[in-house]
Amino acid sequence: MDLLRSLPIGLYLEKPVTWLHKLDPRVKLAWLMSFLAAPLLANPEWRLVLVGILLLLTAFAAIPTRVWRQQMGWLLALSILVFIITTLTPDGLATSSQPRFPSADLNLPQPTSYHYVVAHYVLLDKFTFTITRRSLELGIRVSTLIFTLIYSTNLYLLTTAPEEITAGLDELMSPLRRFKIPVTEIVLTLTLSLRFIPLVLEEVQNLARSIRTRAINWQKLGIKRSLQVWLMVVERLLDNLLMRAEQISIAMDIRGFTSANEHRVEWHLLRLGRGDWIAMGILMLFWWGRLTWGNGN
Repeated sequence: MDLLRSLPIGLYLEKPVTWLHKLDPRVKLAWLMSFLAAPLLANPEWRLVLVGILLLLTAFAAIPTRVWRQQMGWLLALSILVFIITTLTPDGLATSSQPRFPSADLNLPQPTSYHYVVAHYVLLDKFTFTITRRSLELGIRVSTLIFTLIYSTNLYLLTTAPEEITAGLDELMSPLRRFKIPVTEIVLTLTLSLRFIPLVLEEVQNLARSIRTRAINWQKLGIKRSLQVWLMVVERLLDNLLMRAEQISIAMDIRGFTSANEHRVEWHLLRLGRGDWIAMGILMLFWWGRLTWGNGN
């Protein structure tokens, strides 16, 4: 199992270079924040539109199938599972209450509109499954929210290099320097953390291969010894990651990098192009549609 290929979550796709790669990181960050904020207080129809936009972006960007098939497969499976569970779960409104007076004393005819409303509120009532309008709406809200939040973030990391991300954040957070906030240190820490993700996956992959090559019989070990083995693996993983972090710090010290403010780091050349302005114009139309048609009831 190659985690760096089968689970490319949070990794940067260097080749092929798509039109999403060429957009300015600040523009892509604005789109990412829009995808994260647009589902708030939005109706279910607009949430489904967000999922469709993400799928269209993936298709039009011509991202290789091998890259998004694995991650989108399990994410779609998770979203569908959450949708099914939430939809079949009682919505909390189907409570039965007893009348305050005996039924014999109530000779008034029942209003026919009540039965009409109940029939339209309950969409499916067969066997032991009951689906109402509220449960269906809640299932759409929860499942689309999970897909939008995870996949939009992953698509941003997939098409934006860590240096571009830090350059965009450094540019956007530059006014905070007036309040003596260490923006450069924060950006540098973010860069190192993004670069550290492949190292973590590599260490996990190496430990998994080492356990597989030893052909351990877990049934003979039992629960107690199996837990001891896994504790040893976790301890070894932490030791390897701390060793990698120490190697990175030693390499920075050798190169004379003692403070981010004292050493000016040229992250990336930021320049808005024609495609960036088109993307910003489409973003304005996106929010116009959100405020016009996407408001929830």
